[in-house]
Amino acid sequence: MNDFKWFSKTALVAGLGITTACLFGSRIVSAAGQAAEPVRNSYAPVVDTESFATIHDRMVAAKPAIMKRQMDLLEDRYDLSDRPSKDVFMDRTKPVQQGVRVKLPAGVTWTELSAETPEQIREKGIFPKGFLPLPHANHPEGGMVFPHTELTELLKEEERDLTRFDLDFDIPERFLAEFPASIYLTTRPDLGDVSKGQLLTINNYYEMFSGILNPKQIEGLRLLLTPFPQQQFNQTTDRRSVKPSRGVACLDCHTNGGTNGAFHLVGDIRPQEFRHRIETPALRGVNVQRLFGSQRALKTVEDFTEFEQRAAYFDGDQVTAAKKGVNVLERGSQVHFMAEFEELLDFPPAPKLKWDDKLDPAKATKAELRGQDVFFGKGQCSSCHSGPYFTDNTMHDLHAERFYKQHMVNGMMMAHDGAIKTFPLRGIKDTPPYLHDGRLLTLEDTVEYFNLVLGTKLNEQEKKDLVAYLLTL
Repeated sequence: MNDFKWFSKTALVAGLGITTACLFGSRIVSAAGQAAEPVRNSYAPVVDTESFATIHDRMVAAKPAIMKRQMDLLEDRYDLSDRPSKDVFMDRTKPVQQGVRVKLPAGVTWTELSAETPEQIREKGIFPKGFLPLPHANHPEGGMVFPHTELTELLKEEERDLTRFDLDFDIPERFLAEFPASIYLTTRPDLGDVSKGQLLTINNYYEMFSGILNPKQIEGLRLLLTPFPQQQFNQTTDRRSVKPSRGVACLDCHTNGGTNGAFHLVGDIRPQEFRHRIETPALRGVNVQRLFGSQRALKTVEDFTEFEQRAAYFDGDQVTAAKKGVNVLERGSQVHFMAEFEELLDFPPAPKLKWDDKLDPAKATKAELRGQDVFFGKGQCSSCHSGPYFTDNTMHDLHAERFYKQHMVNGMMMAHDGAIKTFPLRGIKDTPPYLHDGRLLTLEDTVEYFNLVLGTKLNEQEKKDLVAYLLTL
């Protein structure tokens, strides 16, 4: 009887588009009808209790309401209109989106907000919603979600479909990095963009890079482009693609070594509502970085590469990974070869920067030069973003939870972010959206966020100048 009631509760939750894998800390109802103490559980179930057809039909039916809820949240938090720059572009031709997109509470200005203390903002409930942690498109379900541009091109080039039948990508494409990203190599800067606008795939990598890379690097690139089973894309009935899937490749998210904005949930945290959304960072410049993963502080790119395959691909659950077909890479050769290629990925050119990574006064505008002064002065940006690549290679906890009360939004607890690594700012205009979960859509949003959280009290001109400077990096 107890088992029947547990599965009845599970079926009810599943009907809302939430899988049993997410029921960390479920409350079980006893035979007497009384609520028992929550049973804390770190593991996802490995025994299939539904057919694939049942799972598919249930989740397809639930999808419209789930996506409406997420898109309503984005509309409530942000101005999503198309406001492209007329003269600032990303890697090739895609214009940078301009302006502050985070919406303010009614009757509040940015100047008034920055004059309040964190305690006052918290008590009044006026912390902008767009500065809060960003939930996954379906936070109780989670998993990898890819933008439409990636889905379309992969299907065309490889006949491999990473479309999820239960979810769509949420952030509008105009706020994502240019697709596909340009590829610059530390070893061959004379070549410029090696990709020439093509998406790097298993079908064209050899033709594109033979004669440029050494044999180990070519083999590493092949492995980075080879799909392996993953939590949502595999051959089991517990998958989120219509057909059994070959899986996901590293460069499906880190497109051309850059980013396409693909997101999922970190595998490190339980219960589900406390897990963080994680937006794909670019791999450019990993050769000068000393920490990997937004919060994990993995010490080498080899650690990161191996961790992704063994753990992150399967929500940090080695039991589920074994069931779905984890690919265990050999550290001494395969992981090493993959890292060798990753470490060749360079930042894009920054023609206004001199050898010491300061602006050349002969090339920079007055606004950009003023912004540089703000960056290294009043703005306190260089306290973390220091050195030639604008990173101190460590982690910082901004304690943004000072500004709001803990509460639930779309299945995610608005709690603390914790310590986040200092990402390099080189090429920052080419890799929106910003912060570890992509909650900041533009550089203007990012400046407003840090101005409030750091309490730097920049005026409007200083903010504009700082954005102008960031666009030169």
